[in-house]
Amino acid sequence: MVPKVRSRANTVIEASMAKIKKLLHTRYRVNDLEKTVAFYRDVLGLQETGRQKSPRGSELVFLKAPESEEEIELCSYPSAGPVQVQPDLTHLAFEVDDLEVFAKQLAKKGVKLSDGPTRASADMMFAFVDAPEGYEIELIQRLGK
Repeated sequence: MVPKVRSRANTVIEASMAKIKKLLHTRYRVNDLEKTVAFYRDVLGLQETGRQKSPRGSELVFLKAPESEEEIELCSYPSAGPVQVQPDLTHLAFEVDDLEVFAKQLAKKGVKLSDGPTRASADMMFAFVDAPEGYEIELIQRLGK
């Protein structure tokens, strides 16, 4: 007999039904693929893991942080029209070892923090930097580790 679980909506859900296993990647569509790839690779230090062209003609570049499994997919698809990122719609968050040192490295590359650093709690600090295309990047340092 398969156990049943009741949700808040009183819908019966089979406990043996298929489920999502893990997050694989997040996609961001961009206007200038190479400029954006250079930022994530050369400024933030992500590793490029692959490039491909989709069946519909999108140019795709996959990147990941050195200690992550999840990837970021950057996509250029000009025939869909220009990308216009709404302010504060979405951001990516990356953990850094030392926020102050990382901010100094960014400054040497001509990139300034757009906000912070801010101490959120006794064990966390964060700051933000603007990526190309209007996307925002959050940098988080976990303190006391």
